[in-house]
Parts: sequence; structure tokens; C-alpha cells
Amino acid sequence: MNKNSTRLDQFNNNHFQRGASLSKELLWMLCSSLFFRHSLAISNSLKISILRLFGAKVGQGVLIKPAVTIKFPWKLRIGNHVWIGENAWIDNLDTVSIGNHACISQGALLLCGNHNYKSPAFDLITGPITLEDGAWVGAKAIVCPGITIRSHAILTAGSVATSNLEAYTIYSGHPAKIVRERKID
Repeated sequence: MNKNSTRLDQFNNNHFQRGASLSKELLWMLCSSLFFRHSLAISNSLKISILRLFGAKVGQGVLIKPAVTIKFPWKLRIGNHVWIGENAWIDNLDTVSIGNHACISQGALLLCGNHNYKSPAFDLITGPITLEDGAWVGAKAIVCPGITIRSHAILTAGSVATSNLEAYTIYSGHPAKIVRERKID
């Protein structure tokens, strides 16, 4: 039996770069509550304008459904004609880049942070997430830190991406494994 143990009282997050001042972050939390994180249908163009105001790079034709959580808009890059479904959560402690014509379905979680289970202090570790053009993250699927979902790959509903997904390939399961090739007619 290993005598080492987790020591959460030693957790130190000082190395983490939030990327904005405390006042900007507090203002974002207020705007997020008012315009993003509830089920009311708020003007999509207003949501896009607010994201851009807070530093997000957002392309044309982006659709953001109600009840979407975005941690830090200044760490978000969204291409053209992207769909983000209800209750999606972009927990972008690191950069999240979403390519053109990508889809994040309802309840999906893009998770840029985790903890080092080997460290007694349970240190925070982060990694960027990239969804290339045409990628689709299915409903209630999870994308883990540091993952790239290549062009037109699909992570099916409820699946968990713990490694990169190859282009034009469909993945399913926990952890996600290749199911078949994606063919677009």
C-alpha cells in the first residue's frame, strides 16, 4: 500500500494565467449570467457582439443556443457558421479554437483543465482544444484537455475524447474509439 496521499491543502494555482483582469472577469460573469447561461432566447447577434467585446474572435453565421456556458471568452476562437447547442459548456481554461462549419451539440463539454492525480497537491493542468472545420461533438460528449478533433471527425453522443480524433472518422465510447469512416455525399 502506498503511504503517499493527496494533500488538497497544498494546492497552489498561482501558475495559472486567467488572461484578464479581475474586473473584466467579474463583468464577464455578470454578462454571462444575463445573456448566455439561462434558457431565455436572447438575440444571437447580441451574444456575438458581447463575446467580441470580451475578446473572443467570432466568425460570421455563428449560432449560439440558450444556456451556454463559456468560461473565458478572451480564450475563444470561433470560425464561420458554427453551431453551439443548448447547455454546451466551453470550460476554456486554455484556448479553444473551433473551425468553420463545426457543431457542438447540446450538453457537450469542452474541458481544457484537469488535475494531476500523481501530484499530492492535485496540481491544475490545462491544454488547448481544437475542433477543425466540419468537426461535430455530439450531445453530452466530453472533449478532454489538449485534444484536437480533426476535419469532419465526429465524436458521438455521450462519448469521451481522451486522444486526438482523425479526419473524416466517427468515434464512439468511453474512451472514444473508431467506429467507421465518415462519408459525406
